[in-house]
Amino acid sequence: MVFRQFFLEGLGCISYLIGCSQTGVCAVVDPQRDVDGYLQVAQSYGLRITHIFDTHLHADHVSGNRELAARTGATIYLPAQARAAFKHQPVHDGDEVTIGTVTLLAIHTPGHTPEHMCLAVIDHTRGPEPWFLLTGDFLFVGDVGRPDLLGEAEMRQLADQMHTSLFDRLSALDDGLEVFPGHGAGSLCGRHMNAKLSTTLGFERRFNPALQPRSRQEFIAWLTQDLPPQPANVPYIKQLNRQGPPILGELYRPKPLTAQAVRDLLRGQGPTPAILDVRSPAEFAAGYMPGALNVPVSNGQFATRAGWFIPPERPIVLIVGREAEADRATRALARVGYDRVIGYLVNGIAAWRALGLPTASLALWTPERLRSEALTRQGEPLPGVTVVDVRDRSEWQQGHIPGAVHIPLAELAQRADELNPFRPTAVICANGTRSSTAASLLTACGFKHVANVMGGMEGWEAAGYPVVIDADDQRDMSSIGRHPSSSW
Repeated sequence: MVFRQFFLEGLGCISYLIGCSQTGVCAVVDPQRDVDGYLQVAQSYGLRITHIFDTHLHADHVSGNRELAARTGATIYLPAQARAAFKHQPVHDGDEVTIGTVTLLAIHTPGHTPEHMCLAVIDHTRGPEPWFLLTGDFLFVGDVGRPDLLGEAEMRQLADQMHTSLFDRLSALDDGLEVFPGHGAGSLCGRHMNAKLSTTLGFERRFNPALQPRSRQEFIAWLTQDLPPQPANVPYIKQLNRQGPPILGELYRPKPLTAQAVRDLLRGQGPTPAILDVRSPAEFAAGYMPGALNVPVSNGQFATRAGWFIPPERPIVLIVGREAEADRATRALARVGYDRVIGYLVNGIAAWRALGLPTASLALWTPERLRSEALTRQGEPLPGVTVVDVRDRSEWQQGHIPGAVHIPLAELAQRADELNPFRPTAVICANGTRSSTAASLLTACGFKHVANVMGGMEGWEAAGYPVVIDADDQRDMSSIGRHPSSSW
């Protein structure tokens, strides 16, 4: 048997190629949208891709199933309950699909989604029983799939189904069975998954928090609390995967645009494009187009963070520091359903300025500057500056600046009206990347005096400045003022 694992940095997606060298055929499970890697590996082993499986309808990324089928002629296999609207072979619980000397046995494991299937893999050259289990978004290393991506209405029902799947459906499987999940660290499909890319069923039964003894009701309560935020484009991606993702062929290269062309797009009669600046925080701060959103493409969470703010149907113009960033950003955005990247501004902000068009700059503060502006010598908050901490809740609970306001980045577009746009505002995260995105969003909302704290809380703590270890220590929001939220 040929077995290869593919890990996609940033989104944390994991896909697999499983083949039979004797018969020269193979399957790809949970393919990502850019499929060249599978074609190259199959060719290197002398294999033809004849089967394509998705364990469920993905909500965090666009499946490459139709893309790969168009390139290979392979048959697409999907869980029958997915009710996908494009040509595929439905798979039911207990179905077996043979690929040369390898058999894939489908096991219905609802919980993350109603239709979810695991695939038990049998290599008949080794033995008649399953060797390992492809668990998709059902069981991860140290975690299980979150039950809320279909919405609040179905969350508790899916959590109940997850309990049945974990403790009943898997009960007959041996502890020694290897487990290969559909996601690793970086994915939004779980809460606390490990960076390790495989495990065993026995190890997870002993040490995975989800598999520890609880009553059904205790399990449901545990699984449905403290869930991380999800991007606004999740329903769109889910529907796209049900209808059938558009076939792109080779992922297109973004079109170079002159400053005049970008200006005409912004002033034209059609939909106004989002200006997505993918440069580093320092490059963005030195000069940017007013209204631009800064999400650095160098960060692994680039596509996920763009999904928090930009509607998937909205056209996008990229601002880049170098041409390679345009290709990288376009590919990453396509993976999460953004197919309307119009192009990128050639020669960047310099070209925009040369046309006499307006630019702005963003203040960059060091932790030392923030300390002097925001706190007294005794470490008490000063009234003149609002400090906004945009880290996740778990990071906030580990320590934050006295008097800071906590608004996680994923919630900022909806909660910007809780802040006073006329008061100086310093935005901080762990190191200055998320805070640059937040600062760009606030300036687009009309905030007049915004600073990004470079070095973030890492620099603040390294300097020995005061930190509060109290999750409930937040400023009284009633004293801060209100302002309409962003149109992002």
